[in-house]
Amino acid sequence: MRSVRMRILMTLLVLAVVGVGGWQLLPTQDSGGAVIKVGTTDTVTSLDPAGAYDAGSWALFSNVFQSLLTYVPGGASPVPDAARSCSFAKGSLVTYTCKLRDDLTFGSGARVTAEDVKFSFDRVKKIDSDVGPVSLFSTLKSVDAHDLTVTFHLSSPDATFPFKVATGAGSIVDHTRYPANALRLGSRVDGTGPYELTGYTKGKKVALSPNTRYKGAVSTGSPIELRYYSDPDALEKAWKAKDVQAATRQLPPAVLAALNTSDPDQRVYEAEAAETRNLYFDTRSGSPLHDTGVRRAMAWLIDRDRLAASVYDGTVEPLYSLVPTGITGHTTSFFDNYPARSAQKARELLKSAGVAVPVKFTYGYGLGSGAAAAEAKEVKRQLEASGLFEVDVKAFPWAEFQKQWAGGKLDAYAVGWVADYPDPDTFAGPLVGTGSTMNTGYSSKAVDDYIAASRQFADRSRVAGDFRDLQKAIAEDVPVIPLWQRKEYVVTSPDVGGGQFLADGDGVFRLWKLDWI
Repeated sequence: MRSVRMRILMTLLVLAVVGVGGWQLLPTQDSGGAVIKVGTTDTVTSLDPAGAYDAGSWALFSNVFQSLLTYVPGGASPVPDAARSCSFAKGSLVTYTCKLRDDLTFGSGARVTAEDVKFSFDRVKKIDSDVGPVSLFSTLKSVDAHDLTVTFHLSSPDATFPFKVATGAGSIVDHTRYPANALRLGSRVDGTGPYELTGYTKGKKVALSPNTRYKGAVSTGSPIELRYYSDPDALEKAWKAKDVQAATRQLPPAVLAALNTSDPDQRVYEAEAAETRNLYFDTRSGSPLHDTGVRRAMAWLIDRDRLAASVYDGTVEPLYSLVPTGITGHTTSFFDNYPARSAQKARELLKSAGVAVPVKFTYGYGLGSGAAAAEAKEVKRQLEASGLFEVDVKAFPWAEFQKQWAGGKLDAYAVGWVADYPDPDTFAGPLVGTGSTMNTGYSSKAVDDYIAASRQFADRSRVAGDFRDLQKAIAEDVPVIPLWQRKEYVVTSPDVGGGQFLADGDGVFRLWKLDWI
């Protein structure tokens, strides 16, 4: 069959597998269809929605849990899923009410109630996991539940709140199966999504069977087996051996660069994505990177073009702002402030700050994260070539890496970011707002004010000015240096279709769209 090439404007593509332990509850082919095996290098932090805020975990949550809202392919605004309807109170962006469907049941047979929804949101805030999504609910003050009606009360106007409800953070769990004040341990889930988790082997695979009880905005699909691999080379080996029928996030850069859309033995889906990667800094007192002058000096030394060419074989694009190209509010604030690599300007900044050179600091990254090792080596080379910095590079397994930065144990750390929802807000509050999930210690009243101001506009086309000002401030303070954004690629065997619908910038990973041709 002829190879198909799809170019879709989107902000992300995520896929992964999950958890701890190992078990098999049901046959993976009891739906009568053949299993589609999907490979990825993403990893998952937790099977509990209150304890995970990473692309791998949320990719799974999109399929086994249900939120009040979701997105249809190509949609810019969320639509009802577990809800019949949702809306802000007339003339208000501080009261948001949803009417729940009356035909939802958990695997136990228990009916889903508004109390389950309230419980799910409340526990995210109560547990307040270091690596959880609590920062998304910074404006959520309280939740009321009555029969099938859920009312969210916000502390300030937040037009983006419906977007956040539609994310993995809004996953609805059974209040009789999950503890209110602690994460649920083990390797099982109780949700109402289009798939059931029917088997799990830590570090190897997840088995998903269509959920025959599912009621909502999407349809169920073919049985899926998610296989995850330790690094891109291992995924490439599995793809070449035909151990998987689909591969994504991430094959090695050289393999992506060489993909041939005319190859009849595969389908290649190329997405104009807005996944970004940033270098974050511990800005707290006592950190070697606490002084703004030190961080600005580093900004003068990063050569994004060389990074894109030498490490990523041209499969990424240099990025000079938090908000990527193609998203409302994109700017080139870092290029405006630091237009060309200059060791002289970096040296002058350090001298003015009275900082002794070389500045020594630790740089952390997650193992298996694409070309992170080669990237760290190149960033280290660029900084040390100036004679101004001495970089101690440290690699950690993903879960440990998250704990390291969440615990403030790293001076600098490179982390990829995929949009939670199709709005520039996802590249602001979670990354640079006070109390952000990236835990840099950075806090700016001006930046927080820009974020708050942008959330007062239900018409999201009106927020560009706030995000331009925000990114100008970030380029001055440099709590983070944007590195690159990249396209996403999905390759499938010629007899598997639907890869073009997996994601389109709305934070949902649609495994149910994959099917045999």
